Amino acid sequence: MKEVRRSDFAGSWYPGNESECRASIDEFSDASQPCPEDGDAVGGIVPHAGWFYSGKIACNVIKCLSQHTQPDTCIIFGRHLHPGSGNFIMERGRWATPLGDLEIDDELATKLTAEFPFTVETPSHYEPDNTIELQLPFIKYFFPKTRIVPIGVPPRLTSLEIARKAVEIAKNLSRKTIIVGSTDLTHYGYNYGYVPKGAGEEAVEWVKNKNDKQVVDLMLEMDGQGVIQESLENHNACCSGAAGAAIEATKKLGAKRAEKILYYTSYDIRPDTSFVGYVGIVFL
Repeated sequence: MKEVRRSDFAGSWYPGNESECRASIDEFSDASQPCPEDGDAVGGIVPHAGWFYSGKIACNVIKCLSQHTQPDTCIIFGRHLHPGSGNFIMERGRWATPLGDLEIDDELATKLTAEFPFTVETPSHYEPDNTIELQLPFIKYFFPKTRIVPIGVPPRLTSLEIARKAVEIAKNLSRKTIIVGSTDLTHYGYNYGYVPKGAGEEAVEWVKNKNDKQVVDLMLEMDGQGVIQESLENHNACCSGAAGAAIEATKKLGAKRAEKILYYTSYDIRPDTSFVGYVGIVFL
């Protein structure tokens, strides 16, 4: 029997048991944003704060993907990394969720680690990571039979090469594949040491209409390299390597355009002097 990685954030960042998870997902879905009506969705960008803040966005992006396909494999890019960080992957085993375990697509993962240097994590030796884990119950709910390849990539251009290669391998293995990239946007306020516009409504409006908008526009233009460069200059995506990789991977799968499903900030949920931006995007 394959070893299982525990769900470290269940019971704190999101519900810890099956019934509560399903109830939350049903509630998010009932309040869903309209999905794109034309085109085949092959991937998306989701946020990764606690479900109280950003679960509605992440849930509805993945729900939109489920209306187009039931994939063999979901490649998930995430991880809080800096340009000098290495790459991370889980190569085999399973990852627990309150809705049941998700199995790693070990054949795809092993072929990818033969092409690029990775720190290979195991179910018993790893660093807890919310960026990917918080998406897994949604993936298990909407894609109950899919396998996953969880990948951490830093904000540098080699991450785009990894993304393209991952899709190439998936195609060679005849995998029906979807892509998920996990990132939050601007982390603003004294808690994050980032206050270029002071505090109050002026700061909130600057984040929404200027800083976050700049990186979201590049995501909608499907410019993976631009997303990474923009985030390094203006601190408006905490996992831009993952976002850029997701963009490149979906383009390799044939995506031609992007649609924004929903955007808001944690300030809109619970006003505070420190807040974070969230966006959900679908690639078709």
